[in-house]
Amino acid sequence: MTRHFLRDDDLTNLEQREVLALALAAKRDRLSLRPLEGPRTVAILFDKHSTRTRVSFAVGVAEMGGYPLIIDASASQAGRGESIEDTARVLDRQCAAIVWRTFGQSNVERMAAVSRVPVINALTDSFHPCQVLADLMTVAEERGGIGALPGTKLAYFGDGANNMAQSYMLGGALAGMSVAIATPPSHQPDPSIVAAAHELALENGGVVEVTADPLAAIAGADAVATDTWVSMGMEGEASERSTPFAPYRVTQDLMSRAGPGAIFLHCLPAYRGHEVAPEVIDGPATRVWDEAENRLHAQKALIAWLLEQS
Repeated sequence: MTRHFLRDDDLTNLEQREVLALALAAKRDRLSLRPLEGPRTVAILFDKHSTRTRVSFAVGVAEMGGYPLIIDASASQAGRGESIEDTARVLDRQCAAIVWRTFGQSNVERMAAVSRVPVINALTDSFHPCQVLADLMTVAEERGGIGALPGTKLAYFGDGANNMAQSYMLGGALAGMSVAIATPPSHQPDPSIVAAAHELALENGGVVEVTADPLAAIAGADAVATDTWVSMGMEGEASERSTPFAPYRVTQDLMSRAGPGAIFLHCLPAYRGHEVAPEVIDGPATRVWDEAENRLHAQKALIAWLLEQS
């Protein structure tokens, strides 16, 4: 059976731990994973702008002995209306895996429904599961290993309806973590995703909380995360989105109320003075550059694991 990674809960708790363990090993020995020697090709599709996703997948595929085939929507027939299903049937005969950074979650779901090779969600409007794998890896490194993830608290501040908040809930709950989403009542996560996260938390010993109170969310946090207030495609709403999120800005004062030794995470790009204060992202608590590098190792591990399972 072909395995895909379209949202965080496409893995079980044990499988998530396997991928994270493989990622940590790959970081210690950059060229230890070689499932793409030949070279085999991985198609990497972009409907959205990207820095970290483009770099980490291209470098990762090359380091595994493969060839990263970068396809921008504007330069392909998919950008001119060719169906997702037809694109998938062309790619899966020539590529070992398909990676797609796109808009609607239904896009990757339609691709996976017909693809005979693994399809990986490199970001949609609903989820950013590869980023959360890298974030969990970063927290595990800080806390002493994967075994320390259960019971660790991660607090997220900002837009509760965006892809990072929703992936934190699913991925964190799957790992047995305590996840607090601090967001205004006007920007709540999808209720169905909250329900799924609660179920995962119950199964794996975690806790998921959605609150409008930043102080309640920060209490005891081991990791503090945020994201831009204006996601791609929402640029026209920039001015009106600042007001509701202002109380959720990650400042030094907010960080001081977290648990001892709490670290700061941001998936980037960051806008200093908006969602995060410069003294936080550029201060001693920041792990954003480790986090950005860990996209490389987590995604290499994910590709290798999916290929083996498929």
